[in-house]
Amino acid sequence: MVDSETAAQPDWIPDPDRIATSNLNSLMKRVGVDSYKELHAWSVSSPNEFWSIMIEDLGIEFTIGPRAVLGSADPEHPRWLDGAQMNIAESCLDGDPAGIAIVSAEHGNLSTVNVGELRRGVAQFASGFAEAGFAPGDRIAIAMPMTVQAVVAYLGVVTAGGVVVSIADSFAPDEIRVRLDLTDPVAVVTQDVSVRAGRTLPMYAKCLEASDVPCIVVETGSGLTLREGDTTWSAFLGDGDALLPVPMSPAAHTNILFSSGTTGEPKAIPWTHVTPLKAAMDGRYHQDIHSGDVVAWPTNLGWMMGPWLIYAALLNDAAIALYDDAPTSRGFVKFVDDAKVTMLGLVPSIVAAWRTSGALTEGDWSTVRVISSTGEASNREDYSWLMRVAGGAPVVEYCGGTEIGGGYITGTVVQSADASRFTTPALGLDLVLLDEAGAESDSGEVFLIGPSMGLSEELLNRDHHDVYFAGTPSHQRHLRRHGDQLVREPGGTFRALGRVDDTMNLGGIKISSAELEETIAAVSGVAEVAAVGVPPPEGGPERLIIYVVPAGMALDPASVRDAMQSEIRAHLNPLFRIHDIVVVDALPRTASQKVMRRLLRKDYQS
Repeated sequence: MVDSETAAQPDWIPDPDRIATSNLNSLMKRVGVDSYKELHAWSVSSPNEFWSIMIEDLGIEFTIGPRAVLGSADPEHPRWLDGAQMNIAESCLDGDPAGIAIVSAEHGNLSTVNVGELRRGVAQFASGFAEAGFAPGDRIAIAMPMTVQAVVAYLGVVTAGGVVVSIADSFAPDEIRVRLDLTDPVAVVTQDVSVRAGRTLPMYAKCLEASDVPCIVVETGSGLTLREGDTTWSAFLGDGDALLPVPMSPAAHTNILFSSGTTGEPKAIPWTHVTPLKAAMDGRYHQDIHSGDVVAWPTNLGWMMGPWLIYAALLNDAAIALYDDAPTSRGFVKFVDDAKVTMLGLVPSIVAAWRTSGALTEGDWSTVRVISSTGEASNREDYSWLMRVAGGAPVVEYCGGTEIGGGYITGTVVQSADASRFTTPALGLDLVLLDEAGAESDSGEVFLIGPSMGLSEELLNRDHHDVYFAGTPSHQRHLRRHGDQLVREPGGTFRALGRVDDTMNLGGIKISSAELEETIAAVSGVAEVAAVGVPPPEGGPERLIIYVVPAGMALDPASVRDAMQSEIRAHLNPLFRIHDIVVVDALPRTASQKVMRRLLRKDYQS
């Protein structure tokens, strides 16, 4: 049934057939509840039963079964699947060998990889991993676009018992170096170049500049000259065709991803063999992914949605759809049709670009059943427009984090969809909003209530307890800090208010103010800088605003902006664009001389 707590005039209302055929409806019948609200409450109060059903529904393979699904109720150290031995890659590749695993478009040509072919490719990579002398627990970085080879390498590393280090293909050499120094990988998988929007972009050259770690290089053209000690992709692959996953503890690391905090160094967040169950559960019940579906989400392995896409699709016996160029183009819109995509994931900036350019027009998509959005705040008008033109598909708003393995607040296909609004906490966990006094409120900071599969239990370079649990209000519950701010609206929907701390979300990528400020502070004529992210008045992705204190002379804001943009492009990420420069006499500071960026955000919005 449709939840009654929805917006007064929603943009999309599920019809009875949509509800009846949803994965959520099947789960509600199995559990014996009549509404999503009851289902969510049960999933939180009965974690053993809920996650046992998820393991069964997702067909998770074990070498040795767990003694208990939840070994401890301690929210910080729950010991999921205690005593088990497993390798999550095995469950990703145990489907019908003839079933489609990947649909990809390269230079306009559509091709497919079936499960059997993907399984053989993964086996060859895992065999090469062992033949190179690498051992379970060794780390291999992947710094390349989201391609078939990237998926093969990712699953190959996990199959061999190794750990993937995720690096975004858009990062500058300095940012690649930071992540390699934090994780000490034995190799980097990359490709010679990538082509995007007609531009040829270096990949291998950036890795060479960043580090002397040996590279495994996918050749996309000709004339590649390798550094001594590096090897080509084809030469690295081993001879073994049989998939032999290395059994591991569920708590063993599979992936290290990065998320910026409020200091310059990014947080290094390990995923384990358990984390993918959260991603796949969300995909199954919140994005309503069914067996045989085709799932597209423009992303890369440097963002958590890259691994999420692999697991949410393959663990649900669906196919991954990969496009090799800019998703803002008409070519991507056509690819969604040609690949017969059924669940399409987006970031709001893509939708804004389509609406402006006319790349997406009404009637383009006939197979898309569900659209999902994450990565940054969405614009209500853009998403109302999208639900009108995209064949009547709902937009499932989805917000979470790398340290969650998926979402903590979301929508569903059994509830009405209101543009740029969330309808519910995700299954398996709950949340509470606290105001500045620590009292429960309809507007405030998000604190999560666990335990839940997917929630991180350690950080490589920070104290996990200090980051997420220290100093949180008890409220007779063990609350976990997340850092977002939400408001619960009168109709029961939730709206995002941004971050509590000084982490910005620029184009779906999190970056700390400190990291940006360190990069641009040396620009000539500048004494001090402060970087803040400010949402536009109409809603949508945050804009990067730089406050500048001159070094005793008049400044030309346009020249300063150009110089800072050049530094950001060279040392951080060319996707980070400065929206405005504001020249001030001094920065507001606390008694301890900390810059009060919240006052700068408020000043810019006033």
